[in-house]
Order: sequence, then structure tokens, then C-alpha cells
Amino acid sequence: MEQPRTSNPQRRQRPQTPPAQGPLSPQSALADRPVVYGVRPARSQRPVSPLVLALRKLPSPRLTGLGAGLFALVAMVLLGVVDWLLFDGSAAVYGVLFLLVSALTALWVREADLVTAPISVPIAFAAGVVPISGGEGGIGGQVMAVVTALAVHAGWLYGGTLVAGLITCVRKVRQMGRRKRRGRPAAPPVGRGR
Repeated sequence: MEQPRTSNPQRRQRPQTPPAQGPLSPQSALADRPVVYGVRPARSQRPVSPLVLALRKLPSPRLTGLGAGLFALVAMVLLGVVDWLLFDGSAAVYGVLFLLVSALTALWVREADLVTAPISVPIAFAAGVVPISGGEGGIGGQVMAVVTALAVHAGWLYGGTLVAGLITCVRKVRQMGRRKRRGRPAAPPVGRGR
């Protein structure tokens, strides 16, 4: 009995587009490459500014929610003491440093704990304002000085909280965009003959 011959199905190839005019056109360079389905050629990258390159070299730790809160708390207490010692408790210096700590806290918290950054920075502000509040007369006088300092410097408090909130919102939107792109089903492979 004779067996029928089977042959391997041949692969279909994409129709080649005619190359653009000129020896260095991107289409003519792509025409020489083998066709691989599901893989796109690398895009040419835009030049990156020196500021972006410098920011990429900075450390980028990923802190848990508790770690970010402790970082903000310790940093603000230390900066409050330094401000009290060097600048005689200047509210402007403390406020600018609080904005910086708020931004770093929001940038360094890991994506799973983004909501903790805008919550922990106001607590850190309140703890750090104790050295610069200038209270006298025991615990009651110190508490009243801290409450007064919080009321007087509420602009810095709201500004730092807003900075942390905006950074975490932008990071959350970018995270959702990455998840959405990853969740898309891959394009079906170009079918082979059955």
C-alpha cells in the first residue's frame, strides 16, 4: 500500500513595500532584515537632555509605605534641628526643605504603597516643626507653640502634601497605563496553511 506524501506547509511572507528614494532610507534598511513576526525593529531614540541623564543617575530606592513614612519623619526632624541650629528656625528654609522631602518620599515609595506618601508627609511636617516652633514654659507651652507654627505655616504644609499627591497620582496613572499595555492580547501570528 502506498503512503500519500505529506509536505511541510510553506511560510507566507509579507509583501515587501517598495523602498523609498535614497540609499539611507529606513525602509531599504528594513528590507534587508529577515522577517520575524511579532517583533518590531527598534526605534531610533531621541537625544536625551543632560538634566534627564543626571536625574537617571540619582539613586532610586523603593521604600515600603512604612519605610517612606519613617524616611520622611526622620528627615524632617533632622532638617528641623539643622534649621534651628543654623538658620534660627527659619520657616522659609524649613518649608523649602519640606517640599524636597515630600517629592523624594513620593518618588521613592514603591508602587503598591503610593497612597501612603500624601498621608505620611504632613505627619513628618508636624514632627519636624517641633524644634523650630520655639515653645517655652513646659509641655503646655511647647504644644501651643507647635499648634501655632502649624497654623502659621499651613501653606508649606499644604504645598508639600500637594506635591506628594501630584507625584503619586502621576505615578499611579503611568502604572495603570503599563498594566493596560501588558494586558492587551498579543497579535495573532500570521497563520500557516492547515
